[in-house]
Amino acid sequence: MCRMSTAATPDLSYPIGKFTYEGPYTDAQRRHLIGEIAAAPERLRGAVHNLRESQLDTPYRPGGWTLRQVTHHVPDSHMNAYIRFKLALTEPNPTIKPYDEKLWAELADVQVPIETSLVLLEALHHRWVALLRAMTPQQFQYMLKHPELGELNLDRYLGMYAWHGKHHVAHIMSLRKRMGW
Repeated sequence: MCRMSTAATPDLSYPIGKFTYEGPYTDAQRRHLIGEIAAAPERLRGAVHNLRESQLDTPYRPGGWTLRQVTHHVPDSHMNAYIRFKLALTEPNPTIKPYDEKLWAELADVQVPIETSLVLLEALHHRWVALLRAMTPQQFQYMLKHPELGELNLDRYLGMYAWHGKHHVAHIMSLRKRMGW
């Protein structure tokens, strides 16, 4: 399963710890991780609920993204992951294209209301979870090549994205707690 350390990090970058893969996963572990992905849109919506515009424009840590940027980043990242799953399921060992998430977080579309990204994430996860639940254990062993991370199987990728959603919700919630919001 994926292990998330609980040690506090002084830079606030990893409030739930860094992702580690300890697979391959069992069927029960995969079901749990798919449930985490299914829950991510509601968790993100809850994390930003009732935040004012000025709060959304607050970085979650010094030098970090604003809560608005984090909220828009999650569907950007998860759209890429969904497409990468589909590529790995339909092509032998595809090489995927990375993207510069920091530059994406600075593009003009991060100024649209966060509701746009919350709805996008909900729709995306509806389809992604349907795909994940239909996959066989063998399909989770399909590989893709990430130019920066090397070869990854879809099992590991599943764990990474179950962690990813919780990681960014924790950024928002830890700032809310520190600020008393």
